[in-house]
Amino acid sequence: MKFSELNLNDQVLEALDAMRFEECTPIQEKSIPLLLEGKDLIAVAQTGTGKTAAYLLPILDKLSEGRYPQDAINCIIMAPTRELAQQIDQQMQGFSYFLPVSGVAVYGGNDGVLFEQQKKGLTLGADVVIATPGRLIAHLSLGYVDLSRVSFFILDEADRMLDMGFYDDIMQIVSYLPKERQTIMFSATMPAKIQQLAQNILHDPAEVKLAVSKPADKIVQAAYVCHEGQKLGIIQSLFAEEVPEKVIVFASSKLKVKEVAKALKRMKLNVGEMHSDLEQAEREDVMYRFKAGQVNILVATDIVARGIDIDDIRLVINYDVPHDNEDYVHRIGRTARANNDGVAITFVSDLEQGKFHGIERFLGKDIYKIPLPAGLGDAPEYKPAERRSHGGGGGKRRSNKGGGNGNNRRAPKK
Repeated sequence: MKFSELNLNDQVLEALDAMRFEECTPIQEKSIPLLLEGKDLIAVAQTGTGKTAAYLLPILDKLSEGRYPQDAINCIIMAPTRELAQQIDQQMQGFSYFLPVSGVAVYGGNDGVLFEQQKKGLTLGADVVIATPGRLIAHLSLGYVDLSRVSFFILDEADRMLDMGFYDDIMQIVSYLPKERQTIMFSATMPAKIQQLAQNILHDPAEVKLAVSKPADKIVQAAYVCHEGQKLGIIQSLFAEEVPEKVIVFASSKLKVKEVAKALKRMKLNVGEMHSDLEQAEREDVMYRFKAGQVNILVATDIVARGIDIDDIRLVINYDVPHDNEDYVHRIGRTARANNDGVAITFVSDLEQGKFHGIERFLGKDIYKIPLPAGLGDAPEYKPAERRSHGGGGGKRRSNKGGGNGNNRRAPKK
């Protein structure tokens, strides 16, 4: 379906035309008509499906009609990270180019000037406020933010916000909002805690659910079955002769990110790290240096897996097996973008075999297992069913025990 077939006003369509947006993605085609009708909505869709436009376009369409107060905050968009808030703000600037709609992005950082700019936007009544939960609550606690006339409340990547511990913050923000409002929730997954949140803040919502898409065919996927203590040796072997220009190494926690980054720096590799302990200025500096090629390897938590657009990443390494299928798709989807090829390699320790086999079942194929580099010793056998039966499928403990020669590795099914 083309955007011109939707009931969007001419100014919104003009902005879309200027940005060369013609065809709706499935999430846009399903969501925009429901939101234009004024329905609450819960939508399940991955990053990269066009979900930002799916909620921004109908909201901007309504705000541009002039029926909402000019001196009030009319829309709140919540995002889990500063990076995503910045990205939503950039898209909104493009979509609203021909519209009389104002916006302000509200996220953390040490810059006092930035805080004052946010305060000004909040007190003057920006039409759209794009905010991370902690920073919006910081402004609310100072008493000058009025959310009593908000007409639209949007949660983007709601599951990630709950994973990061923002449930109480979200409910606190909701307590400032009027009961009569349109509430929209986008999430990549639908666990029980998301369903509970939806019941608490949405009213008779419509539901749109897109199946999790498989990784792009251009991504070459492979794995090393290994002991936990062999993982750094594999990286050292991979980069012994040449380091690709841009590599992301994903680890499961900020503590693991710090440990891996420190170890890679000892190998004299050009490394940056990205996790939630960094201040905003530090995070922006790391991303700038990575994008500019001043840093070759970025070690990161899943904070980078969603919503960060870097087109020329050649290699993604999962130092730990992701927690679920969706996280795997998001992580490896950082490579093979903008018609480039890419490689995704996952390190699978003894106790991660069950989780990894679950990912293979989701993909509908076996991922090729690469033999360990010479000198690292024997690999454990890949026996995920046996590991699960002994409690090893997805536990947090790590083990260096086990044996086997790894000869049961199989090439992917055709």
